[in-house]
This record gives sequence, C-alpha cells and structure tokens, in this order.
Amino acid sequence: MREAAQLRPETDGPIILFDAECVLCSANAQFVLDHDKAGRFRLASMQGDVGQALYRRHGMDPNDPSTMIVVEGDRLRRDSDAVLSIYERIGFPWKLMGVFRLVPRPIRDAVYRLVARNRYRLFGKRETCWVPAPEYRGRIL
Repeated sequence: MREAAQLRPETDGPIILFDAECVLCSANAQFVLDHDKAGRFRLASMQGDVGQALYRRHGMDPNDPSTMIVVEGDRLRRDSDAVLSIYERIGFPWKLMGVFRLVPRPIRDAVYRLVARNRYRLFGKRETCWVPAPEYRGRIL
C-alpha cells in the first residue's frame, strides 16, 4: 500500500471517511466493500492518517466524529447526503434508497444526526479499530 504522505486520495474516486471504532459505522463499511462490486469506493477511517488529513482539509475535527463524509475530488458530502450517495452508487436494489431524497434534507439530516450522536450507546464502540478482510485491504487508505 502507498504511504499516506505520498497518497493523493482525492484523485482516485470517492472516499468514505468513517469512524472505525463505531460498530454501526464499521458494519456499514463492510457492507459497502461487500456490495460495491465495481470497487468505486475506497474507505479511510477518521482514526488513520489519511482520514484525519482529509477531515482537516475540509475544516472538520477528526477527533470529534459527528458525521461520516464522502469525498470526491473537491466535493464533500456529509450526513444523509453522504449515506444516500453511497447507496445510490452501489447498485440495485440499494440504489432505491435514493427515494429518500424526496424527504427534505433538514429532516433527513436531523434523523442522521440523532443516530450519529447516539451511535455508541445504541450500537456499541470497539476497543480497537475495525480491520477489513485481506481481500479488501487495497481499498482501504
């Protein structure tokens, strides 16, 4: 794998930045790896060097993980838009989740933030960061 200092991750397609200590977040990361057959998405934990650098580049504190983000070039998606952009792109039947775009963003984001604020209490927190299966390591930054 390339060293973080040499990596220009924003040029190689969308990156999902997630909390690898969160059970829900890491389960979602594994789901994406399993269902993104085209390999569009790469993942970076906010606890890692690449994830922390991308969070800071976009003016966010990686030590205060309030949202999952998707970075594609200069574009940043967060909260419910990040989730929907992932599911819309991993194919059928998951792209049907795009129907939730009919719900106004303030409502979608309020629900997202409610779950995000309570994710450790509801789903648990890992003692160590989640590590993917060896066949997916090339997609982890």
